Amino acid sequence: MATKPLPWFRQGLAILRKDLRIEFRTRYAYSALVMFAITTLVTVSFSVGGYAMDADITAALLWIILFFSAMAGLARTFVHEEETGTVTALKMAAQSEPVLIGKYLFNVTLLLSLTVLVVPLFLVMLNQTVQLPIAFVATVFLGALGLAGASTILAAIVSKAGAKGSLMTVLAFPVLLPLLFAAISATRTALGGGLVANIRSDLLLLFFYNGVAVVASLLLFEYIWNE
Repeated sequence: MATKPLPWFRQGLAILRKDLRIEFRTRYAYSALVMFAITTLVTVSFSVGGYAMDADITAALLWIILFFSAMAGLARTFVHEEETGTVTALKMAAQSEPVLIGKYLFNVTLLLSLTVLVVPLFLVMLNQTVQLPIAFVATVFLGALGLAGASTILAAIVSKAGAKGSLMTVLAFPVLLPLLFAAISATRTALGGGLVANIRSDLLLLFFYNGVAVVASLLLFEYIWNE
C-alpha cells in the first residue's frame, strides 16, 4: 500500500526533531551559518562606514550574505548522516519522501532563524530603511524557503561525492541563480520604495520557484537516496 501524505509528514516531523536534537547538542551547522553571516556583515559594515549605500548594492549584498551562509551550513544536512554512518539506519526507519521532508523542514528552520537574526542587524548596521516592509518580509521569507528547498536536494547529491566541502557552492549557484535574481530585484524595490506592482512579478517567481524546487526534489530524491 502506498504511503499517504499524512504519515509522510509525521515521519518527516520525527526526523526534524532528531536533527534538531543533534544540532542543539553540537551546534555545528547553525554556528557555521551565524559565524559566516556575522563576520561578513561586520566586514561590510566597517568597509562602508556610516555611508548609506544605494538600494541596488544593498539588496545584492544581503542575498550574497544569505546565499554563502546557507552554503556554509546547510550542506551538513546529509553529510552528517554519511560521516556518522547513520544513513543505513535512516533508510531502514523511513521511506525516502519523509526523509526529504524532515531534512527540508530542518533547513527551513535553520535558515529562517538565521534571517530573523541577521536581516535586522543588516538593516541597522548598513543604515537602511525599508520603504515597503510587507513586501520586504515576503521577499526574505520566500527567498529563504527557496534557498532551503534547493539546498536540501543538493546536499543529498553532495553527500554522495568525495569533495563534499567545495562541491555544494559550485552546484548550487546555477540552480539558485533565478531565485537570487528575483530576490535581489524584489529587495531593491522594497528598499527603494518602488511601486508594489513592480515587485509582484518577482514575488510570484519566488513563489513558483519554491513549488518547483519541492516537487522536483520529491521526484528525484528517491533515486539519489537509494543509490
